Amino acid sequence: MRPALRPGDWLLVRRGARVQPGDLVVARLPGEPSQLIVKRAQWHGAEGWWLESDNQRAPGRRDSWDFGPVHDIVGRVVLRYWPLVRRRRR
Repeated sequence: MRPALRPGDWLLVRRGARVQPGDLVVARLPGEPSQLIVKRAQWHGAEGWWLESDNQRAPGRRDSWDFGPVHDIVGRVVLRYWPLVRRRRR
């Protein structure tokens, strides 16, 4: 599956919004709560949400297959947009 996000995309996130399977969500990375991750919610169980990357073959991919269910969901992504001026990498 092609990723829904590209480097440089900006997101509008609704904190505390109800999450349903298939939604993109922002969550705290288990074991590193200061780091936020954006993943697709697959299903919710007793231990939390199962979150997966859209691109399972991406190098460095980390999702629930690596750290298990996640209970610390920050919010649901409601909009993806691009900055008016994209900065070039040097």
